[in-house]
Amino acid sequence: MTTMKKNMFPPGLVNNLQDVLSKKGANKNEQKQQKDDDSTETSTSSSTAGNENDSSKPVVLVTNSEGVDSLGLVYLVQALVGLGLYNVNVCAPHSDKSASGHSLTVRETITVTQAEIEGATAYEVTGTTVDCVSLALSGALFSWTKPLLVISGINRGSSCGHHMFHSGVIAGAREALISGVPSLSISLNWKREESQESDFKDAVAVSLPLINAALRDIEKGVFPKSCFLSIEIPTSPKANKGFKLSKQSMWRSTPCWQAVPANRNPSAPHFMGNQQSLGLQLAQLGRDASAAGAARRGTTPRNNEEVESVGAAKSDNKAKKYFRLEFLDKETEATDDELDFKALGNGFIAVTPVSVSLQLDSDIQTAASSWISGVLSGGAEQ
Repeated sequence: MTTMKKNMFPPGLVNNLQDVLSKKGANKNEQKQQKDDDSTETSTSSSTAGNENDSSKPVVLVTNSEGVDSLGLVYLVQALVGLGLYNVNVCAPHSDKSASGHSLTVRETITVTQAEIEGATAYEVTGTTVDCVSLALSGALFSWTKPLLVISGINRGSSCGHHMFHSGVIAGAREALISGVPSLSISLNWKREESQESDFKDAVAVSLPLINAALRDIEKGVFPKSCFLSIEIPTSPKANKGFKLSKQSMWRSTPCWQAVPANRNPSAPHFMGNQQSLGLQLAQLGRDASAAGAARRGTTPRNNEEVESVGAAKSDNKAKKYFRLEFLDKETEATDDELDFKALGNGFIAVTPVSVSLQLDSDIQTAASSWISGVLSGGAEQ
């Protein structure tokens, strides 16, 4: 059951969540019946669904920050396609871009390649999550002008509290909202020793009622326009206690920078994970650029000074140090059960409205104004 205290959330949003809760059981039965009824049609048409969109169906755009092949995204897309209610489109990073925040790729060219996800039109992009959403909504990639909803996720790991600021999955939903498109971000509170891959399927199942409710109310014009919703799913999705409207907290993991011995190869898999060392990539680019420059100098007269970029610094005797960032969970005492991480830890599906408004709270505005006024009136010279 959703419990609410007096708060500043829009009444319409509260009513929507309560409606989702009350109809959760009925929705599951309806979805199962819908899948049974449409199974024959879906199986015969799925091979062409990725290339042909039914103009009578609303468009849903799916992205994430962990890459186009991640289980959370794949299972979510499969479920949306299986409903047969939406034109599902995917634009997601080619590789893991978690913790990339709201970063855009500038002064570089990104590559877009068609991806194979049955029943959906899908592309993978050599950029960030924000690149993917920005490109998809630009009209340069897809034939449609604007989707009805953007869903960012389902990602591995919580985005509660301060994690929202550097979370790639949150940034995807934020970019959609900035562009005027309603959006949701969805994360699973993955724990290494407890979680398993099937949890992503369960996370999709518990998310669908809220996704369907959002799409329904967007079409009716009653979905909140001033915020997106961050949906945090507990570690055991099947055992969740229901949806709970929550507030963004100040919680954060403790950053821990660890020194790495110099004799460890930074490009080794255990050090860099699934990504190549950026230094090695830049070094190769530098070698290619130098070779190309040498060839040009040998065959083409130079009228202007030519400056070439080399990706790696010249070898010298300066000592290099290596560090790796780890995040450590920390215990936080909180008395407000409506905070996002608290609701999530208590087994609820935490639904947090997130705004992009830059307006300060009145107390902060007053304090800052007083300080600035004091400085401008000569206080800084004393």
